[in-house]
Amino acid sequence: MTFTCRPPAEPEVLVDNDKVKVTRWNFSDGAETGWHRHGWDYVVVPLADGKLLAELPDGTSSEAVLTQHVPYFRAEGIEHNIINASGKPYAFIEIEIKP
Repeated sequence: MTFTCRPPAEPEVLVDNDKVKVTRWNFSDGAETGWHRHGWDYVVVPLADGKLLAELPDGTSSEAVLTQHVPYFRAEGIEHNIINASGKPYAFIEIEIKP
């Protein structure tokens, strides 16, 4: 794991019930979520075109180019730190699917 001093992304929980948790993640340029593990399957809906960097536990990282309103799915168990590499503020909606 890489540890650096970046501004934190700001989560805004929009819905949290027994079925789903919907969070809008707001990132300033270079902001990060911090290390976390997903306990539920989830869908991300980008609110703009952008680029995110995922730091992974093995010390590697991967870059993802995201397209506005084109969602993607990930299974539970993923551990990572997400960093806004868009060069501008960025936001997405995360929909976590509860069992």
